[in-house]
Amino acid sequence: MKAIVMQGPARSRLVDLPVPTPQAGELLVRVTYTGLCMSEWHSWQTARAGQRLGHEPVGVVAAVGKDVHRFQVGDRVSGLARTPAFAEYCLMHEQQTLLVPGNVADEDALAEPLGCLISAYSKLPYLPAGTPAAVVGTGYMGLGIISLMRRQGSSPIIAVDSRIEARRHALLFGADEVYAPDDIPERLLVTEWDEGIHQRGLSAVTEWAGTQEALSLAGDMTGVHGTLAVGAWHQGELRHVNMRLWGWKGISVVNAHERRMDYLVECGAKAFAMLAEGSWDFKGVARHIYPLDEFDGANEALMAKPSGFIKGLIHCCSL
Repeated sequence: MKAIVMQGPARSRLVDLPVPTPQAGELLVRVTYTGLCMSEWHSWQTARAGQRLGHEPVGVVAAVGKDVHRFQVGDRVSGLARTPAFAEYCLMHEQQTLLVPGNVADEDALAEPLGCLISAYSKLPYLPAGTPAAVVGTGYMGLGIISLMRRQGSSPIIAVDSRIEARRHALLFGADEVYAPDDIPERLLVTEWDEGIHQRGLSAVTEWAGTQEALSLAGDMTGVHGTLAVGAWHQGELRHVNMRLWGWKGISVVNAHERRMDYLVECGAKAFAMLAEGSWDFKGVARHIYPLDEFDGANEALMAKPSGFIKGLIHCCSL
């Protein structure tokens, strides 16, 4: 099979590797698409020779190992890859695999990031209809959270991003107000203790940009006894926060990542059900698709964000 193998930092090669053999409880999946994820961008940029990547596959079952009962050859599936998925084939464990609903396209059926969105949203405080909330960073994950907030009736939804196009995307996915970081109204910021501190800021803020600037800004936007949920994957240098300000405000800080794999699969199943029944309209976001031999260029695009970019996919093989 063809597979991406890193040769060093930001440099990969398409090589021939043996097709893996599924063991007991495993599926061999012929991969249609694997999603590009910012959580692996740093790994690509700093890769060591021989490293392999990819954890967001969708494809078709090509073979099953012993004791697999819920899937058969030909099923369209997604879930958590057990082996690196920027390849024509990967292995998946039966218990961490989901059947893709018939009315959900492959491009929209990446169970891993969808499950992460459902899990992250579940960690936010209950937001009754009419409760204002903010999302800082409106890439793929930020837009997913905006669409979930809109589904639950949060209003107004305030979106912040440095890119004009990202702010336009936020409006399309349900944001009511959009701002560049330097243009945020004073009513949305709580940066000092004064008589008006209880009248400013928001009770729920989520951060999805993964930068020091975004994290600081999200903290500034969180109101007294509000909740700041950090969903972005922060890579590279250590981050610094204003604990004096955060302590004054008594805010709660939530790590919105999910490491309980069984629960993540449950969240992916919930996402698939919502997409299939039409109660969550989070489709059509994978607009940039690259072949395996353009893997490095695809990762460059993941950071550069060409026009229209929301979610990038690697087309691993045709079926």
